Amino acid sequence: MARKCQITGKKPLVGNHVSHAHNKVKRRQLPNLQKKRIYIPEEKRYVTVRLSARALKTINKVGAKKVLQEAGLL
Repeated sequence: MARKCQITGKKPLVGNHVSHAHNKVKRRQLPNLQKKRIYIPEEKRYVTVRLSARALKTINKVGAKKVLQEAGLL
């Protein structure tokens, strides 16, 4: 499974790690992904999603059903 948030679409960023001597080495910045089971009371079921911490905050603010419908997971 790809390291990508199913809600926001966040994925790893690529850049350089620069040392004090100004040596550049490629590095990846990974998103903060969490695997969560979210309960949807309207449908009386759980949905397992792999989402970023930012998406989890959005779900807490807006509501699970609305966010998951916009992402096409329901």
